[in-house]
Amino acid sequence: MTGKKAPAPPPPPPQAPKPPGTVPPPPPLQRPQPPSSKVFNAPAPPPLLGRGREATGSAKGRGIGLAQQSNPPKKASLKPLHWVKVTRAMQGSLWEDAQKQGNQARAPDIDLSELESLFSTAVATNSSEKGGTKRGSAISKPEIVHLVDMRRANNCEIMLTKIKMPLPDMINAILALDMSVLDNDQVENLIKFCPTKEEIEMLKNYNGNKEMLGKCEQFFLELMKVPRVESKLRVFAFRITFSTQVEELRTNLTTINDATKEVKESLKLRQIMQTILTLGNALNQGTARGSAVGFRLDSLLKLSDTRARNNKMTLMHYLCKLLSEKMPELLDFDKDLIHLEAASKIQLKLLAEEMQAINKGLEKVEQELATSVNDGAISFGFREALKSFLDAAEAEVRSLISLYSEVGRNADSLAQYFGEDPARCPFEQVTSILVIFVNMFKKSRDENARSVELERKKLEKDKEKANLSAKKVLE
Repeated sequence: MTGKKAPAPPPPPPQAPKPPGTVPPPPPLQRPQPPSSKVFNAPAPPPLLGRGREATGSAKGRGIGLAQQSNPPKKASLKPLHWVKVTRAMQGSLWEDAQKQGNQARAPDIDLSELESLFSTAVATNSSEKGGTKRGSAISKPEIVHLVDMRRANNCEIMLTKIKMPLPDMINAILALDMSVLDNDQVENLIKFCPTKEEIEMLKNYNGNKEMLGKCEQFFLELMKVPRVESKLRVFAFRITFSTQVEELRTNLTTINDATKEVKESLKLRQIMQTILTLGNALNQGTARGSAVGFRLDSLLKLSDTRARNNKMTLMHYLCKLLSEKMPELLDFDKDLIHLEAASKIQLKLLAEEMQAINKGLEKVEQELATSVNDGAISFGFREALKSFLDAAEAEVRSLISLYSEVGRNADSLAQYFGEDPARCPFEQVTSILVIFVNMFKKSRDENARSVELERKKLEKDKEKANLSAKKVLE
């Protein structure tokens, strides 16, 4: 026994004589393994247990130092992380890491791990009164077992507090596709926190008391009761957004159809285009650009670039002036094009992607409906709700596909109406040019109107001045 005492000198010299009286008989301390096996799912390595107990069984003075040293580090929050490591069969890694810190780190080792896990149920018989009261206050949290990564677990718990619903009720709402209970944001969050394959295996391999698991783990266990829960949640999310998604797509498709029809049927726009052609031929007479039978659509944007000699008027101003004098009924042609601006903000590529997303979503619904036949009673209500939704959704999508095909033809015809190749001048470019032209026309029209009004007021003032002068002469 005295030979074993040789390693004791590392503690401070003044205290070295005291421990010999108590340390030499390494007591057969009871192994409080219930918390160790229950919480960690694996017993700690025997050699390290002996060393840890040798330190605690030595002297009360050292125990007091232990309590004083445990405050600065405040590593109690790391307990769940230690549990995860041991549960994942990383047996002894915590203690081995503590050993590397040297003899002076023995007390913190016990305080962080052995004191809060190994001694959690044996405090009353093995500890001093002071240590007992302190340990007793520290054993309330170690009962909760965390298997999932702490950051993910915390985020999951935050998500669950926002939903504010018992887990069984939440599962029932999912299986019933009950949109009055869960909204799309909540379902999307549930999808993010579906357990991964690794987490599912971890929970399946856990043999401890499942009631001691954390909220995140309890949530995962509930989800694991539902076959292909993530697939069902994605179908639920599609179900929630389907009506809005279809309605928005239908609105955009209808807007394109309406805008195309308005442009092609506007007699006022057609007359204005003819007037512009006449003006252009007049300006280009005798040149290679003259005698044109039409012009490229983007030529409309150059009307404001062609200025008169006085540099105050552009060809656009002159067009508006000419129309106001000869055909004033054409000045409000923009009122024929109610849906043009809205249509110019729509991209056919995005509409194609939305149409494809709806089709794919519907396919996943059909797949889940077919697969869930083998789920048994747990998915019976889910299958009924899904089938009812699918019947209505398929009719909606058929109608939408028909409208989408019509829009494709009309969008191409708009470019062709202006003599353009749809591949070179697609729908988006056509509508964008027309919107800019309409805005430039309205601006020039309004500027002309203001100029006319200013000229009228100037004439009135001049007339008043002339009248005053005439009166003075008479007087």
